[in-house]
Amino acid sequence: MSTPDQRFKDKVVIVTGSSSGIGKACAVYFGQLGAKVVVNYSANADAGNEVLEEITKNGGTAILVKADVSKEEEVKAMFNQTIATYGRLDILVSNAGLQQDSSFLEMTLQQWQKVIDVNLTGQFLACREAARQFVAQEAAASKDEPNHSELSIGKIILMSSVHDIIPWAGHVNYAASKGGIMMFMKSISQELAPHKIRVNSVSPGAIKTTINKEVWSDPEKYKGLLNLIPYKRIGTPQDVAKAVGWLASDDSDYVNGETLYTDGGMTLYPEFADNG
Repeated sequence: MSTPDQRFKDKVVIVTGSSSGIGKACAVYFGQLGAKVVVNYSANADAGNEVLEEITKNGGTAILVKADVSKEEEVKAMFNQTIATYGRLDILVSNAGLQQDSSFLEMTLQQWQKVIDVNLTGQFLACREAARQFVAQEAAASKDEPNHSELSIGKIILMSSVHDIIPWAGHVNYAASKGGIMMFMKSISQELAPHKIRVNSVSPGAIKTTINKEVWSDPEKYKGLLNLIPYKRIGTPQDVAKAVGWLASDDSDYVNGETLYTDGGMTLYPEFADNG
């Protein structure tokens, strides 16, 4: 009988926006691998509870925390509740994001601001609190026993998108937020590396979630989508969760400030596969 994979045993993980889609897959995946998971939702408590139940019924440990990542006080409260419950934090998966699509000429300031507030400012707030917590708990631990480990003291994984490099007409607020994530990630990675905090991002391509169900559930639209994916299949939330898990593990300890594209080759300019 094989030994269960417990690579994240007793590690504490916050996954923002984990009541559905990619965030849910990440939360469940970490729970399966022994982590203590903080499941975060902003509005749908029932969906959050379903994720919580899925983790715990499989023997995992988790709590559910309501927080809108675009609100500073709610983000701080989420981190405070995490520390009050588990005593520490080891990994942040800053995943929460949304779309409010419109043509550029018709886009309202409210549509622009809402997407930037959640997708970019939310990343700033969550990552800042995680980094502060990592530094504080390392300083407290070092008073008792100096840390001689070469491994990082904390890991941050930001959820981006292939649209951090692929322009996307009709979605300029979303694409701008994801492009911002790339430079935000690289900048804080550079700044936090001396503290032994690793920061990376994952950029999914077309993933089978409810947000794009209109495309993958329609045979003709799905066929058109596959023309953009050299690997000729749509990704799953589990594909992304496994990429996040690798970046959060000690197996990737020398990987810092990088974006892992999980896209089946969508960023390979497939329209040029036949010489353009």
